[in-house]
Amino acid sequence: MATKPGVLTDWPWKHLGNFKYAILTPWVIHSTYSLLMSKGEKEANLTYHLIFPFLMTRVLHNQIWISVSRYRTAKGKNRIVDKGIDFEQVDRESNWDDQIILNGILLYLTNMIMPGASHLPLWRSDGFIIVILLHTGPVEFLYYWLHRALHHHFLYSRYHSHHHSSIATEPITSVIHPFAEEVAYFLLFAIPLMTVMFTGTASIAAIFIYITYIDLMNNMGHCNFELVPKWVFSTFPPLKFLMYTPSYHSLHHTQFRTNYSLFMPMYDYLYGTVDKSSDDLYETSLKRQEESPDIVHLTHLTTTDSIYHLRLGFASLASKPYAFKWYFTIAMWPVSCWSAVFTWFYGHTFVSESNTFNNLKLQSWVVPRYTMHYLLQREKKDLNYLIEEALLEADSKGAKVVSFGLLNQHEELNGNGELYIQRHPQLRIRLVDGSSLAAAVVVNSIPQETTQVLLTGRISKVGYAIALALCQKGVQVAAMNEDEYQKLQHSDCQFGKNLVLAENYDQKIWLVGEGLTDKEQLKATKGTVFVPFTQFPPKKLLKDCYYHTTPAMVAPKSLDNIHSCENWLARRVMSAWRVAGIVHGLEGWNVHECGQTMFSMDKVWEATLLHGFCPLSLSV
Repeated sequence: MATKPGVLTDWPWKHLGNFKYAILTPWVIHSTYSLLMSKGEKEANLTYHLIFPFLMTRVLHNQIWISVSRYRTAKGKNRIVDKGIDFEQVDRESNWDDQIILNGILLYLTNMIMPGASHLPLWRSDGFIIVILLHTGPVEFLYYWLHRALHHHFLYSRYHSHHHSSIATEPITSVIHPFAEEVAYFLLFAIPLMTVMFTGTASIAAIFIYITYIDLMNNMGHCNFELVPKWVFSTFPPLKFLMYTPSYHSLHHTQFRTNYSLFMPMYDYLYGTVDKSSDDLYETSLKRQEESPDIVHLTHLTTTDSIYHLRLGFASLASKPYAFKWYFTIAMWPVSCWSAVFTWFYGHTFVSESNTFNNLKLQSWVVPRYTMHYLLQREKKDLNYLIEEALLEADSKGAKVVSFGLLNQHEELNGNGELYIQRHPQLRIRLVDGSSLAAAVVVNSIPQETTQVLLTGRISKVGYAIALALCQKGVQVAAMNEDEYQKLQHSDCQFGKNLVLAENYDQKIWLVGEGLTDKEQLKATKGTVFVPFTQFPPKKLLKDCYYHTTPAMVAPKSLDNIHSCENWLARRVMSAWRVAGIVHGLEGWNVHECGQTMFSMDKVWEATLLHGFCPLSLSV
């Protein structure tokens, strides 16, 4: 939002939310009906029929830029601005497709009302040349002076400051403007299009290529990584005045009073508003190498929909906790199926996110496999190969710590990571399964006045540690499963008399491990609090009970560039396993925590709090 929002700041369909595309429905239905009822090519209005497919290609075009930009900036290669992005910016830019809807409305209305706007030919060379000339001349010239006017304090505070709220830009930042400002831009871009329509030289190709060019240059100029190679300007030096670069426009967002031009810097050169550091920043950005992380968190995809919730996926979805939506699953199933097939054959982890904290570079890497792959015995060898390859790559890049997320450290897959130490004893990186912190998070989330808890599901390494810690604190731990109870009793741990076999299910706090069945969960009494110590949350069957999150902590504000949610966790909340790797690196602990090895829970807990991570309260 602008500092002092002016008239017509909000978009007219803001109140419609995700249903805003319904505005285009009448035209889409009518164009489809007229296409089906047309008797031949001469009768069919191809311009009218192609508007909606063209709008969808624009959405896809923008999404590709978002994904590529986020991937490149996460790796750090050629990155321009190091400032992070936050959830506020993501929310502010979530309406990037409003301008596509506005464009659709204007195209449909123009086609219906304006003479010479319908039944256009596919191509006309003279019209295409006119569009190029009018953009280079009037459009670029008028935009330059409009842009300078928008930086006057009166208009800036009411309109343009909304756009400049984003210092570190993303491709979609280019179209984040108040409604009135966007209308002004549309009027400018309409000059070439209206001219060719009035002169009878318009064509479908000229209109669609021009709009695509605007999208391309807008996205490129705001992508925050330099991608224009040096040889382009060396081969044709005058191009420097006809095409800007991402680093060129980035200076406008950091310096504010320079580099005003739209896409062609010639007017900045003409009127002396070129930033003096433009060439230096361009050179520096091109030379910048891929970053080497200090700490790597290795995670994987969960459901087939989870790929859209990654930071590289849909920005608005990634900024919210993952939640299954049946209508979204149905709508996206063709893409989901292809992505599942692709990940099956793609054999390399990829960088999804990068953060900085206390001068340490953090990265999240994703193993291109879904949860279903981890449940198949035949996939065990392939998964271990992918994880090993990622560990060796992180080691070669100089990483200090690799933490295992989700099922990458499952006991049945690799013995909580111990397999990799046995195979590669020369590893310099330290492997962290996060068991001690996960257990500490659960133990410290249980209210002090608690006298008894119920231990359910299969008892993992974390479950053993929790049960032992609670028994030693004087809390009675009742095991639901007799086999698990016997395992605990015959272990080397000293549980004492506080470990018992459950005779009833009246306990108000249930500690949930893997394998809790629906039948078992339904035995819980009203008001029961389910506290999972697993990587995945239990199914929520009971409306009169409370479900705590999987072990996690709130990240400190100084942890930079967090703008996506980790699976089902809330904003700025990190899984205990991920936090454990960060704390391990911050403390400089030069030992592994995997296999059967566990740190002192108290020591890890105190170090975690000392570095600013906060526990989540047990909501009741």
